[in-house]
Amino acid sequence: MDSRYFSLKIVEWYEQHHRKLPWRETKDPYLIWFSEVILQQTRVSQGLPYYSKFVERYPTVNDLAVAKEQEILRLWQGLGYYTRARNLYKCAKEVVREYDSRFPRSFSALKNLPGIGDYTAAAIASISFLEPVAVVDGNVFRVLSRVFGVDKNISTPGGKKSFRDLANTLVANTQPDLYNQAIMEFGALQCIPKKPKCNDCIFQKNCVANQQGLQSLLPVNIKSRKSRARYFYYFVFANKKRIAMKKRNTKDIWHGLYDFQLIETRRSQSVLKVIQENSLIRRILKERKPVLVSKQYKHVVTHQNIHAKFILIDDVQGSYTERGLKFYSKQQITRLPKPTLIQRFLIDHNIL
Repeated sequence: MDSRYFSLKIVEWYEQHHRKLPWRETKDPYLIWFSEVILQQTRVSQGLPYYSKFVERYPTVNDLAVAKEQEILRLWQGLGYYTRARNLYKCAKEVVREYDSRFPRSFSALKNLPGIGDYTAAAIASISFLEPVAVVDGNVFRVLSRVFGVDKNISTPGGKKSFRDLANTLVANTQPDLYNQAIMEFGALQCIPKKPKCNDCIFQKNCVANQQGLQSLLPVNIKSRKSRARYFYYFVFANKKRIAMKKRNTKDIWHGLYDFQLIETRRSQSVLKVIQENSLIRRILKERKPVLVSKQYKHVVTHQNIHAKFILIDDVQGSYTERGLKFYSKQQITRLPKPTLIQRFLIDHNIL
């Protein structure tokens, strides 16, 4: 298929079918950047309220740069992949400090900012500054692999390069902003992962996958890394309606968020055995029994399946500051940034 034909057809489709979204009503690189960061690993329906909330709180990059990281993490709560929020903060500070509060105008310069990779840099450069550089995300992989019959593995560096090269031959020089938004929207609404809408597709007669029945096989995405199981036992110390929590400062998931006293084991164990093997917990439970042992919660993060139980222990004395724990009231806990797993437990047991 001729690249010009493909580009013109997909822009034509976009102008008739695209969703009206706030970041499509602006060329402001700050707002484009904000939307792209939020929408990484997040559906539009889930990300839209966060976008509105953040833009209302931080209308400019200067406002974001002078905010407190804990406040940003709290607003981000529920979106997951918290590295995005931390990089958002770092990037805002660098734009203010190094670029006089103005985002650099080129794809290559944008890539030097914290948390901005090829995809986000291409989105900002093309939409805000009309640089003809193609975006390549999951939607684009899917559209290009099916329409052009590309069977390269998108999980490999070589496969990703093949798609980037193809995408950059297709991006329109005159309207790169519309073209990039069009191909992403086409993948989100028309060429969807399961049961794509082939019967009324503008590429029905040209699409290799449609002609050969390959829709379920493309794109090829063979991942070699397996998920690992982790077993968390959270001991929730309570005292006079206050709960002891601590900030996670280790190089692990949820860095900078708050959780409880944690014991992690390599395999699933009984709560009794976990208690017997920990001197601190044994000492605390010497004269009292757990008020509650929760059901097992399952929580999935990148390449990790977390199996967690919460053990509530009441009337615990002392601050345990030597272990990073501090007692917080219900109102204080509400304001702390917390992993979704912790939030689920607190809500399930009417603590929040």
